[in-house]
Amino acid sequence: MLLQQNFDTATRARGRIRIRTQDRRARNDPTVTIVLLVVIAGLMLILGLPVAKLIGAGFSEDGLAAMIAAITGNSVPLRNTILLGLLVGVVGTAIGFVCAYAQVFLDFRGKRILHWITLLPTISPPFAAATAIVTLFGKRGIVSYQLFGLELNVYGLPGLVMVLSLTFAPVAYMNIKGMFQNLDPSLFEAASTLGATQLRTLFIVTIPMVVPALLASFLVLFVEGIADLANPLVIGGDYRVLASQIYFAVAGSGDIASAAGIALVLLAPALSVFVVQKYWASRKSVITVTGKPTGVVQPVTSKRIVIPIGILAGAWSVFVVLVYSTIIVGGFVKILGVDNTLTLAHYEFVQRLGSTAIGTTLTMTLIAAPIAALTSVTIGWLVVRHLPRAGKVLDFVGMLGAAIPGTVLGLGFALAYSQPTWFLGVQVLPALAGGLAVGSGMIAIIMVYVARGVPTGQQASIAALAQINPQVEEAASSLGANAVTTFRKVTIPLVSGAVVTAITYAITKSMTTITAIIFITTPQTKVMTSQILDEVDAGRFGNAFAYSTILIGMVFVILIIATSLLQLLNRSQKGVRR
Repeated sequence: MLLQQNFDTATRARGRIRIRTQDRRARNDPTVTIVLLVVIAGLMLILGLPVAKLIGAGFSEDGLAAMIAAITGNSVPLRNTILLGLLVGVVGTAIGFVCAYAQVFLDFRGKRILHWITLLPTISPPFAAATAIVTLFGKRGIVSYQLFGLELNVYGLPGLVMVLSLTFAPVAYMNIKGMFQNLDPSLFEAASTLGATQLRTLFIVTIPMVVPALLASFLVLFVEGIADLANPLVIGGDYRVLASQIYFAVAGSGDIASAAGIALVLLAPALSVFVVQKYWASRKSVITVTGKPTGVVQPVTSKRIVIPIGILAGAWSVFVVLVYSTIIVGGFVKILGVDNTLTLAHYEFVQRLGSTAIGTTLTMTLIAAPIAALTSVTIGWLVVRHLPRAGKVLDFVGMLGAAIPGTVLGLGFALAYSQPTWFLGVQVLPALAGGLAVGSGMIAIIMVYVARGVPTGQQASIAALAQINPQVEEAASSLGANAVTTFRKVTIPLVSGAVVTAITYAITKSMTTITAIIFITTPQTKVMTSQILDEVDAGRFGNAFAYSTILIGMVFVILIIATSLLQLLNRSQKGVRR
């Protein structure tokens, strides 16, 4: 025991010495200072200025009045928003748990198919699923009315919970599945040796060990649920939430100050949950890996587990396949469920009027993705290698791109960049958002894509760099390479997997986002998701399905390329290590 205490004390002392050395090295290296200033300037442009403008407008006289009214007056949208977030968090986490448990602990054919079906909603615009659900389960839906004769009303809270759970359950699935796979098989062997049945092991071993993943998933889904705007517009009906209140304040009456005040009300719970998830829940970790695993997880065979989990996972898979089959088939018939005559008219419409939107979306995405990946890897490099203390602030600011609801961030961009930017009486930037802005508003949309794409790549980079011995880079420094050269020639190749992850996520997120750019899209800069929403609003579901199918196909192709590239990088790195 005494030796262990001495060892721990020595380890902590070495850690403190290393942190002080890194801090001193960062202060003495001008290239690190320059890189840090560039990153701070970039974060100020994509996050700091929009949030500052939003806060300024929110605390104006009209903004304060709207804020107080949203909390103490007509608080129905606030209560609806919180209820929606809670239900989406619970239902989405439960779905993720069931699919992850089936994937890791059950033995059946088609596991890989279940995996891809569960992830399918991540590569499509959220409201595409909402449109399909209305077609399937609405008052004259194909399943509800034509098959069972029921006149269901999917508009409102039930439809929103269904769509948002479908959309965000893959996040919970990936979190929980990763933790299941890291559990030490000896835990289950010990439980079995002590006489516990597999059902009892599920409740006293498995679930308690993944509580951190369950809590983290719930919090993430809660934030996603309260922040979404597109689905409340498509399937919300009379169920008003804060996000839709912000939209109607801007689009309906042009009351920007009131919208900013309501946006701050929405921002408060989102940021609170983000702080809890990042700094409190992450500390509530459970040690699941104590070294090399002592075996493999034996499949669960108890019928009391296999049957309910199998039924739920199977039913969920059928539901997802049904929704996305509707999207694909709906693009090839006149009016799905009403006139099922085959036609290519919807794709001809997209080719005639939507090709510009497709090209513009792809161009902006391919510009934003490398910038987001480079920014995220640079932040990770600064946080892990050069600023272990001050880097926590940088890490927090970089993650705000994911913590701030898209509606709030988009409104902040509209406030910040619809007019030229002035500093100390000098114009430093022209107008970047709006139809009369430089680039017809394209620059502001790219900046939003970057802000939303940075957090995931940043976390992947920090995790990858933390696993690499710093002596590898120190060797380059001792040979005379400065910090930037070491970063370019040593660090980036070592975290190439994180770079690919960052680019892939940035592309996927950019091509499917709508909430964060809905206030800054312009007629001159058409975006695919905006076009889809317009078609849904006009009731032209066939055109919306055709747009969505093309968008899903494009994202799917990009994911295949990225996955192949990642596998190639992994093989080449293994070859180098040999």
